[in-house]
Amino acid sequence: MSPAASPMVVTPTNGLVTIESDLQKADNSTGVVTATGNVRIVYPDQRVVATSRQAQYFSREGRVVLSGDVDVLQEGGHSIRAERLVYLVERERIVAEPAQGEQVVTHYRLNAPMVLKP
Repeated sequence: MSPAASPMVVTPTNGLVTIESDLQKADNSTGVVTATGNVRIVYPDQRVVATSRQAQYFSREGRVVLSGDVDVLQEGGHSIRAERLVYLVERERIVAEPAQGEQVVTHYRLNAPMVLKP
């Protein structure tokens, strides 16, 4: 099978995630876990620490929604600041939305290619 014909492989995100907050609720009937107040999420496998005022995990959809003063920091200098951030776990995709009248701010460290000189 040629590389062009290979099916796309999605590597599921897994590992231990620690959530700290003032209050946490889980609803088994909907599969939604909600953390509110001084939310701090630590995801060591992805080297990520996120803070917000509220976080919701929609387990059936594989979706995490952070809202209110969202800051996501990844080791190596990558960061996102937004009012609302949606993370699609299985697809490893992020959609960040700003507060009204503001912008999403992303810092991404680019690794410059090594240039060999003769």
